Amino acid sequence: MMKPKLINLIKKIFLITENLKIKFIISFFSSEKKSKLPKLYYGGSRIGDIGGPLVKTKKLNKYFPEQNLNFNIIYLQSNSIYLNTSTLKLLKQKKYPIILNQNGVFYPGWFDGNWKKENLKISHAYHQADFVLWQSNFCKHASNMFLGERKGLGEILYNAVDTNIFIPREKYVKNIFTFLITCNIKRKSNYRISSVIEAFSELVKENKNICLKIIGNIEDQNYFFKKIRKLKLEKKILLENNYSQKDAPYIYADADAYITMTFQDNCPTAVLEAMSCGLPILYSKSGGIPELVGLESGIGLEVKQNWESIKVPTKDQIKNGMQEIIEKRSQMSISARTRSVENFDIKFWIKKQREIFERFLDS
Repeated sequence: MMKPKLINLIKKIFLITENLKIKFIISFFSSEKKSKLPKLYYGGSRIGDIGGPLVKTKKLNKYFPEQNLNFNIIYLQSNSIYLNTSTLKLLKQKKYPIILNQNGVFYPGWFDGNWKKENLKISHAYHQADFVLWQSNFCKHASNMFLGERKGLGEILYNAVDTNIFIPREKYVKNIFTFLITCNIKRKSNYRISSVIEAFSELVKENKNICLKIIGNIEDQNYFFKKIRKLKLEKKILLENNYSQKDAPYIYADADAYITMTFQDNCPTAVLEAMSCGLPILYSKSGGIPELVGLESGIGLEVKQNWESIKVPTKDQIKNGMQEIIEKRSQMSISARTRSVENFDIKFWIKKQREIFERFLDS
């Protein structure tokens, strides 16, 4: 494993070279700005199967292959800003349309570092972009609160899921009801798992026909293995520290309901993937998740909005929510799938962005 100092050095070198490269290209090479076909440059964002920015870039790249030389649209993601202020200003001077996909912001409740400094990096792109796509109404509210009120163009565009890949599979007859958590978490976010394990340990005393699967990239996995052993739940809880996007459809399809206790999440794609597979959602009623799930596709557990500390539903709230999900699973499953297909299918997401790109290229 690379040391943090080496990782930071590599990041700095990447940032310098990426900005120099773009400045050189737009200063000395002809562009495709007159073309009516969107040709995107993703501002240094990479493609991958783990992590929101990587997966999103991969989805976009499938429909809009990245152009590293002859581009006419700059597409940035707020959680992976690599272009500095001077580069953004030069792009504006050269009249390249800048589209920003705005996810979250930094605030003291979950970020231990200098959150004001991190928000400053985002704010340059936020206010210089020609168009902002907020991932939820909550995201827009948080962005304007921490980055400053935006005066330019923008609209809400939720994340998307390919409903032809994430599909419900016919469940074989079984007596065990399976809850699922998928996660990519650091130690700071252990509450997302530990709160559910504690509630599950109480519910299993009343209902032996349940199990819990926790599948993801988990920094503190040994802590959870010990916790599971201490509660004598080794036969009821499966924890796998291995998750990638290609496995996701099969992981969701093998479960009966999905749980996320993430506090004030903006627009988690995992929730949309689970809904597309027909899974009811048990969630912390905070952030943008209520906008995704709606009233009939799951159960939201009340918590108060807070920017200074993380709020987690109580053990009894989670336990009772799990029991209600079991009882209402059939109708919630149908609603989840229907809502996903009608509102969050990737074809709508791509169509909307194509319209925005073409609007700027026409003008």
